[in-house]
Amino acid sequence: MQNFANAAFAPDVIAAMTSALEAAITTLPEPVHSFHVNVLAESILRTAGAGERDAGTLQRLALIELQLARRD
Repeated sequence: MQNFANAAFAPDVIAAMTSALEAAITTLPEPVHSFHVNVLAESILRTAGAGERDAGTLQRLALIELQLARRD
């Protein structure tokens, strides 16, 4: 897990990240594993940290990253 201890985001960005994570999680099959949630969350944090603000884009990129992680 990456260290995001010093990350700081504006409230509107936090709302977009929260929306993206919740939407991404709802697409996962049951049971949802914590590993998958962590991959999604880290991707969203990293992508938002790089400047992306659109919740839909954050969600899509996180789901793509999760698909790639599953192949490892």
